[in-house]
Amino acid sequence: MRAIDLSNVTWRKSSHSNPDGGACLEVADTVSAPLVPVRDSKDPSQGALVFGHDAWTEFIRTL
Repeated sequence: MRAIDLSNVTWRKSSHSNPDGGACLEVADTVSAPLVPVRDSKDPSQGALVFGHDAWTEFIRTL
């Protein structure tokens, strides 16, 4: 598995995130199309999960 450099990506907070700081999810939309990095905005130092585009699309569709 190769490492993905996420140091210069722009993170976007989910529109469903709680405005008082709870349950916040951020997505990096600017990464190449086959990948969708996701992280916890309350603790971004923990890193990100990186999903394949198709898996992420199916996850969102299922929600």
